Amino acid sequence: MTIELIAIDLDGTLLTPERKITTKVKETIEIAKTKGIKVVVCTGRPLPGVSPILEALNLEEEGDYVITYNGALVQQSHNGKAIAHHTLSHKDFLRIEEMSRQVDVHCHTIDEKYIYTTNRDISPYSVRESFLVNMPIRYRTVEEMNPSLEISKMMMIDEPDILDAAIAKFPEDFYDEYTILKSEPFYLEVLNKSASKGQALKDLGEILGIPRENIMAIGDNENDKDMIEYAGMGVAMGNAIASVKEISNYVTDTNEHDGVATAIEAIAFETLPAENYTK
Repeated sequence: MTIELIAIDLDGTLLTPERKITTKVKETIEIAKTKGIKVVVCTGRPLPGVSPILEALNLEEEGDYVITYNGALVQQSHNGKAIAHHTLSHKDFLRIEEMSRQVDVHCHTIDEKYIYTTNRDISPYSVRESFLVNMPIRYRTVEEMNPSLEISKMMMIDEPDILDAAIAKFPEDFYDEYTILKSEPFYLEVLNKSASKGQALKDLGEILGIPRENIMAIGDNENDKDMIEYAGMGVAMGNAIASVKEISNYVTDTNEHDGVATAIEAIAFETLPAENYTK
C-alpha cells in the first residue's frame, strides 16, 4: 500500500494529554513531508485554534491543507482560503438553539471569528473552548444574532451526565437534519448534514486526485469514525474509544507514547513491523 495522504486528528491523537507534540511525532511528520506525503491535520477546532500547531509542524506552506470544524471547512493552510465549506443557516441556528433549550443544555455557535452564546449564564465549557481555540466569546440574545453569519458549527455543551440525558431526548428527525457527534464527553457537535471529517477527507482526496486506498486516517474519538472508515487505512490510537478500535485496520500506541509516529513508520514508511493490524 502506498500512502499519499495522512489525515491526523488533533486532541487525543496528535497531541499528548498535556496538549504537546512529542519530538518523535514532529520528526516523523517532517520525514513524511520530505517523502512527498500530504499530512493534513483534521480537527474540530477552527483555524485560529490550530494555527500554532501547523506552524510548529511546518504545515503552513503552499500546498498544505487543514480540515477544521470537524469537516465543515477544508482550507489551504498558508492563506486560510476555503476549498469546501458546509455551513449552517440562520434557520438552522434557530432550530438548534431552540432544541438546546428544549432539552435544557447550554449551547454556543461558532463562525470564523467568534464563539456566540445566547446563554446569559455562560457555560464554563464555552470558556474552555474559547481558551482552547483562541477565539473570543460574544453574548447575544437570539434576536441579536446576525442572520447573515456563516456558521461553521454549533455545540451543545454541559456536564457529561446532563448532556447524555439531553441527547436521549432528541427526536429522530433531528438526526436526519444534521451531522451530530460527540468530540468530548461534554461536547456535542451539530453541523451541516454534509459536514464530517470523512466527507471532508473525501472532498480533499478528490481535489488532489488521491484515491481513498492511498489515504491513511488516525483518530481516537467518535468524531473520527467516518474518516477512519473512509480511508483505505484506518488507524485507532491506543487510547481510542472501543468503537473506534473496532472499525480500524490498525491499533497503534497511545498519544502519550508517540502513537502517531509508530503508525506512520509501520504503515506509510514500512520501517516497523505492522504487528498490530486488527484486520
